[in-house]
Amino acid sequence: MSGGGTETPVGCEAAPGGGGKKRDSLGTPGSPAHVIIKDLGEIHSRLLDHRPVIQGETRYFVKEFEEKRGLREMRVLENLKNMIHETNEHMLPMCGETMRESLDQVLQRLQAATDSVCRLQQREQERKKVSERKVVRRLERALPPAPPTMSSRIPPGPAISQGWALISRGSC
Repeated sequence: MSGGGTETPVGCEAAPGGGGKKRDSLGTPGSPAHVIIKDLGEIHSRLLDHRPVIQGETRYFVKEFEEKRGLREMRVLENLKNMIHETNEHMLPMCGETMRESLDQVLQRLQAATDSVCRLQQREQERKKVSERKVVRRLERALPPAPPTMSSRIPPGPAISQGWALISRGSC
């Protein structure tokens, strides 16, 4: 069995720092002891060295997460695109038409209100004039008549012109 882990030197392999001569107490590289020791090394690396497994699982998790997240984001973006398209194509024209109709009604009501206010102002001005006339009449009735003046003693008509003629000649 060949494993992905590192193998540690065993007693039958090269001796550390011994001049290149192999210690061969357990047998040659093809012997059954050597194969067992090699298998033990692989078992040891698989049981105790979890780095390759963890790295593989991590890569798989990240790949799945990114794919699912990417699909979810694509669905969200597609939904947003559809909503914007529907709004632009259907809702916006309907809202514009409703707004125009409502504004027309508002303008009509505003014009009617303006006309009513103008009529009320005219009535108020007429009432004010009438009340002012009434006040003047009451004052005229309440005041005594003014003393007669020179102009009020002279009868109207041709006599006034004759009187002036006499005054101007100095006959009076």
